[in-house]
This record gives sequence, C-alpha cells and structure tokens, in this order.
Amino acid sequence: MLESTIQQKVNHWLNGNYDNETKEAIKKLSETDLTDAFYKNLEFGTGGLRGLMGVGTNRMNRYTVGAATQGLSNYLKKSFPTKKEGDISVAIAYDSRNNSPEFAQIVADIFSANGIKVFLFTALRPTPELSFAIRYLGCKSGVVLTASHNPKEYNGYKAYWEDGGQVVAPHDKNIITEVQAIKNVDEIKFEGKSDLIKNIGVEIDKEYLHQILEPLVDKKTREIVERQKDLSIVYTPIHGTGITLVPKALRKLRFENIHVVEEQALADGNFPTVVYPNPEEAEAMTLALKKAKEVNADVVMATDPDADRVGIAVKNKESEFVLLNGNQTLALLVAYNLEAWKNADKLNGNQMVIKTIVTTELIKEITQKYSVNIYDTLTGFKHIAALIESKKQSNPNEEFILGGEESYGYLIGDEVRDKDGVASCASIALLAAFAKDKGFSLFEWLIEIYKEYGFYLEELVSITKKGQQGAAQIEEMMKTFRQNPPKKLAGNDLLSVYDYQNQTILDVQKGISKPMEADLPKSNVLAFYTEDGSKISMRPSGTEPKIKFYFSVKDKLDKTENYEKVKKGLQEKIQKQIADLGIN
Repeated sequence: MLESTIQQKVNHWLNGNYDNETKEAIKKLSETDLTDAFYKNLEFGTGGLRGLMGVGTNRMNRYTVGAATQGLSNYLKKSFPTKKEGDISVAIAYDSRNNSPEFAQIVADIFSANGIKVFLFTALRPTPELSFAIRYLGCKSGVVLTASHNPKEYNGYKAYWEDGGQVVAPHDKNIITEVQAIKNVDEIKFEGKSDLIKNIGVEIDKEYLHQILEPLVDKKTREIVERQKDLSIVYTPIHGTGITLVPKALRKLRFENIHVVEEQALADGNFPTVVYPNPEEAEAMTLALKKAKEVNADVVMATDPDADRVGIAVKNKESEFVLLNGNQTLALLVAYNLEAWKNADKLNGNQMVIKTIVTTELIKEITQKYSVNIYDTLTGFKHIAALIESKKQSNPNEEFILGGEESYGYLIGDEVRDKDGVASCASIALLAAFAKDKGFSLFEWLIEIYKEYGFYLEELVSITKKGQQGAAQIEEMMKTFRQNPPKKLAGNDLLSVYDYQNQTILDVQKGISKPMEADLPKSNVLAFYTEDGSKISMRPSGTEPKIKFYFSVKDKLDKTENYEKVKKGLQEKIQKQIADLGIN
C-alpha cells in the first residue's frame, strides 16, 4: 500500500486538470514506480532541475517543467517590479535530448503568458551560449533544457540569473518556495503570447564566438597556430549540441586538420552509438579513438550533449591514446593559460583562478608559481560563477583567467558564467599547438608538470543508490562517516575531517573540533586529510542518485622513466583507502 502522502499526490494528479494521456500513464504504474514517481518533488540541485522523464512530481514532464517556470515567473516579477509587459526578459535554449524542443516551447509559452519577454533559440545550442546570451541581451534570467551527460531517459531544466550563472542562494530557494506555493495545475499559465517571443540564432552565435575566442589569441599565439595549423584534431559532439559551434570555433582559430566523428555528428536524443553520452566514460570515446588512430591525431576532444563538459585523449610515450581525467586536463589548461598570460606580460598579481573543493590541489601549486590568486568553492559550477561575481564586486580590477572542476568542466575567460565546452575545446587546441611547437606532446607536458609540482593522482568512485530507499542509504553513509570517521587510511593516520555541513574541522587524533574559517555556504560534504598528504572527499550528488568519493594522493616524481612505477604505487594506495572505507 502506498504511503498516504504519496497516495494524496497520485489522487491529485488523477482528479486534477491534467491531460488524459498523463492520467492513463499513472494508472499503468506499479506501486514501486508510483512511489519513485511521486515520493518527492524535483528540486534544484548543483545542476538545477533534473530527473527521469515521465509522469509524476519526481519526473520531468510538462507539469513539473510548467510549475518550475510558473514559479520562476512569479519570482522574477517580485524581484523586478515593473509596470510594463515585456520589461523583464529571459533567454531559452535546449539540447538534443528527447522532448527538449517541446519543453523549451512550453517554457517560452509560460514566460510569455506571464508578460515576460522571451528570446528563444530556434534550434539546439550549447549551454554556455545560453549563459552568454543572458548577459549579452540584458536578460534577468534564462533556462536551458538539458540533462547534461545523464542517460537518454533523463532531461533537465537549468535556471540562470541575470549574471549568466545558474541560480544560487537566495534565488534557488526562493524559486523553490514559489514553485511549492503552486497548489493547483490551473495556476500554471500554459497559453503563450507569441508577440512576446522572439526567435534568436546565428546572430548570437557570431557574437558569442567572437567574444570567447578573441581573448585567447594574441600575436604570439597566432604565430604558433600558423606554424601548427595542421595539428591533427579529432572531435566528437556525442550526438549533442557541440556540433553547432565547436568545429566552427576551431576553424576560426585557423586550425585546418579537423576530423569530426561522423557517426556521432547527428544530434540524437537516443544517443545510439553510446551507453552514456558522457565524455568521462571511456566507452563514449570509443569511436573518437578509432578515428584518432586512423588519422594519427595529436589530440582527441569530446563534448557532452549540451557542450559544457569536455573529455580529451592524448598519446602516451608508447604512442597509444590514453584518456585524461578532468583534473589532468584542468592542470594543463591552467599551466598553458598562465604561461600565455605571462608571455603576454599580463600578469601583475591581480588575477584569479577558481576551482572546487573536490578538485586537485595541483592547481594551487601551479598558480603559486605565477603569483595568481587561487580560490576554492563548493561543487557545482554555479558556485564558481557566483564567486566570480562576488570577487568582481569586491575588487573590480581582479581579473578572472579560468576556473574548473574535476568533472570535466572548465571556463576560460569572463564572457560566460558557466562551464564552457566550446571555449575549452578552443583552449585545448591552442595548448596542444603550443606544446607541439615546443617539440613535446601533451602527455609529456603533463609529466613535466608532475615532476615540477608533485605527482597528484585522483580517482572518482561513484556509488548509485536509486529511489527513496537509495536516498536513505546515502544519508546513512554520510551520517556514519561524519560521526565515526576511520582513524587510519592505507596505514596513514587520519589527521582532520573538514565538515562543510556543520562548518567544522575535526582534529581526529585529539578528538577536538573547531569552526571552519572558509567563507563557504553549508554543503553536505566531508573531506578527510591524512598524514601523507592524501585527501578523500565525499558528497551526495546534486544531480544523480549517487554518492561520490574523490580520492587524491600524491608523491614525488624525480625522473620521467619512473612515471609508471610511481603511478602504480599511487593507484595501490587509493585501492587500500577504498578498502579501508568499506566502499569497494
């Protein structure tokens, strides 16, 4: 028998003003499926609203999308009081997922029905272009319909504020309050006003590409690209939006030897050639690596469906293609961009790089060499965007160079306020050209970074726990680690536990806690630090039914020929830590 609160929700949908197709679909669900579909409402997490498509309050459908949009509309009108219809404007984009165009039109109709002017992209576009369009068009908010790199059954709804970043506190909670205040589907204004909807497209593409690419290229860079214009680049959009702009961006930089993986060039929400459309997964890169071998590529790049994340592959010492993780790619991007700024005489100690708290500490090592400010923030790129804005307000002269997170998201430059796969692909191509011009590969450059700063090795372990029961299990795991942390990990004493939820630092050996000095919002994250310099972070995912463990270990690398030996030792240490935590 269903819990009473769940049954009430089901009855509300069956008896309310919902379409017959929805009601018939509800009647066909099993008790278990009804529970998962109705036991909670979709909420804004680190990536906004995201979930399985289907009927129910915990699913992506026209009514949950409609309620979110109506709530956002109500909040916008309260936040920006105006007398005239159309004074408030928003931008809307969507990716290649099934139902994304339909959801985008529903969102546009609801905004316009509420007297809000809409700039609607007429075809699929990368998420970062939506972020750019909000600021460029002077919008107060924006929405992109995407589930990023999730499986094909998912869709999502990312809400943005006027700074071009995803909504953060207090806006996120205030929007949810407005959404929860909608008790009846009849409160959602589905009938749009066409005169308030303006189509946009290529004119925004042109301005976006100009503004993200222009800061990347100075005279020295142009000379390097001219010498290395035949750099062999393989790119795949994995059936997503990247196909619209990434090849175009590379050509505008004057690269001529670009190979697009044709089997994955067609936008398709079923993602027929991959299990998961995620460049973090080796399987998703299979076709790209095959093409790379055929054309003897220098670098392989893949973007996820909404083109905000990038995965890359490079040749190792044996000329075999290996995938780099997000931490490694970010380290290369930081090293290249800081060196480029130095060569252009633009570094004066008033620049910044931002990373998330679960991203490699190697980034701090690199920034210290160049006397560039480094800031940490919570997981989720919306926090990086918010910190950029905050730092700009406190010190307008401090320049943002780039930011990134271990989950393959990077932002180069200040024209966008979200991770940008298009600009990242451009910067990756430039750093590959820079390396080749100096006579070494990207893999060799990474080893040199390890030799200079220390060999940092990271590994992510994700444990999936689906549904209501899974959520409870994740909560219990976090409670156990918070209350009873291990004394040792891989034979090394656990020195401290950073609890970002309670804002405390526990001295494990002394059993004494003290307040955390970091000026960060509360978040359900724990970080373990051991005596050998290892760091293990854990957090429930804000966008998926998972708990994630981030392992980071380090050692010295004195000689290139010792790379494999040191790597093996670090890998073994991580496996011991996993075993000691009991999550293997």
